[in-house]
Amino acid sequence: MTTEPTSTHPALENKNWWRDAVVYQVYPRSFVESGGEGMGDIPGIVSRLDYLADLGVDAIWVSPFYTSPLHDGGYDVADYRSIDTRLGSLDDVDTLVEQAHARGIRVLLDLVPNHSSSEHPWFVELLAAGPGSPAWDRYVVREGRGPNREEPPNNWRSVFHGRGWSQILDAEGEPTGYWYLHLFDTTQPDLNWDNPEVHAEFRDILRFWFDRGIDGFRIDVAHGLVKEAGLPDFAYPEDGDPDATPAMFDEDVAHAPFWDQDGVHEIYREWRRVADEYDPPRVFCGETWVPNPERFARYQRPDELHTSFNFIYLEAGWDGERMRKAIDDTITDHARVGAPPTWVLSNHDVIRHRTRLAPVDDATGERDLERGLRRARAATVFTLALPGSMYIYQGEELGLPEVVDLPDEVRQDPAWFRSGGTDGRRDGCRVPIPWAGDAPSYGFGPGSASWLPQPADWSTMSVLAEQGVDGSTLELYRSALRARRESTALGEGPLVWLADAPAGVLAFSREDAGGASLVCALNLETTTAVLPAAWGSSVVIGGETAVWLRA
Repeated sequence: MTTEPTSTHPALENKNWWRDAVVYQVYPRSFVESGGEGMGDIPGIVSRLDYLADLGVDAIWVSPFYTSPLHDGGYDVADYRSIDTRLGSLDDVDTLVEQAHARGIRVLLDLVPNHSSSEHPWFVELLAAGPGSPAWDRYVVREGRGPNREEPPNNWRSVFHGRGWSQILDAEGEPTGYWYLHLFDTTQPDLNWDNPEVHAEFRDILRFWFDRGIDGFRIDVAHGLVKEAGLPDFAYPEDGDPDATPAMFDEDVAHAPFWDQDGVHEIYREWRRVADEYDPPRVFCGETWVPNPERFARYQRPDELHTSFNFIYLEAGWDGERMRKAIDDTITDHARVGAPPTWVLSNHDVIRHRTRLAPVDDATGERDLERGLRRARAATVFTLALPGSMYIYQGEELGLPEVVDLPDEVRQDPAWFRSGGTDGRRDGCRVPIPWAGDAPSYGFGPGSASWLPQPADWSTMSVLAEQGVDGSTLELYRSALRARRESTALGEGPLVWLADAPAGVLAFSREDAGGASLVCALNLETTTAVLPAAWGSSVVIGGETAVWLRA
């Protein structure tokens, strides 16, 4: 099937837009609401498209808004073709796509293929059927171990803590001796990608959304769909806690029998053929937690995914040596497969980088959020100058910190409950963002309530408070995105490290279409640094600051 773009906006004419795009992540429940329920929705996103166009982004990625019981923030999908009525309707999605395209903004949706909700019709059918039914083969189901099959089939753990298996109960609530795999919450059973019916279903889901004009998908847990044959036990790293979560980015767990199996690449070749049926071709971005750069690049081969998030770089922190190695390894390995890197500093699953990069005061044990903001701004400017594309998470353009003091009773993250309150880091980055006003909900909705409470001191970080204010984080993002778009030196292309950079400074040059150089320098130290006059001018760069210089 072929389709035409839904708008003639000139920004939509470039079919290779994804190679150097800046994409803004919208977490719909926390972006803006149009009603008074305290939860963001799709009409709310539509109402802020002018804001996103003014910010200067090329596309938006919208986290799940499908029908869901919301046990995991929408990543537990009960129907991949309908919209949660709390967030809107299919007509609202059509309006979102039409209005975004009219502004030259493309729309990517989230796709969750590793698991469904336990309320998905397929899993409901499984529970009503008996062993051996075709319904059982759509999920990863195995007999238990032990004389009465009372033990799980293997020792795999959930990313959200505890066992990765739960028993299937019969109609009377008695154990059947069979177990289903859930690498995340018990309400998120893993689909069986050895079953052709699962393949056919997701091909149809892709076409359903592509036919509505969606420009592509971000793929959740893209590295986890295929499990090693036989589902063998895994020798977890010694951590002293048999229930500890196996982090997806842990080097020791990266190639476990449930992550990064070679068979996953056949799925993406299959999907790429579907995406390439369309005109313009649709685009995929993977959430691929694969810390080995060589294996990471495999996902971006020409017949697989277009891009994947670079979590190796995100995990480098405020460490110049680790940052440079992550950049070099990523660029080198991506060049081998002809793909552009994709950089990210924050998203809905990690601590906001203002807080994550903030140093801890040795005396108080508290994070210095002012220095954290300085570092976050510098890291953003530096990252925007790297070759390839970049994803921005909603609210980082306002300099929002992580909310670390949410009351226990409002928490939503399933990891919080499964860990007994020792984990659950994701709620703090999902607090609704402030738009205007002096008190909650800061223009998020017509009322004062929001599904996660906002801090009392966010009024100075609202869009209205920062808009038009020289030196504000919002205006920094706007000016940087505008300069990036206007410069042919930035986006996709080569990078050359500058050997004469002062100690503590990472610096590289990019060349524009006319042969002129642009230098990007990041000072990781707290003290100022004098940049060489040979770079085009003699500049003193402040501590924990980044600059772009035209030679």
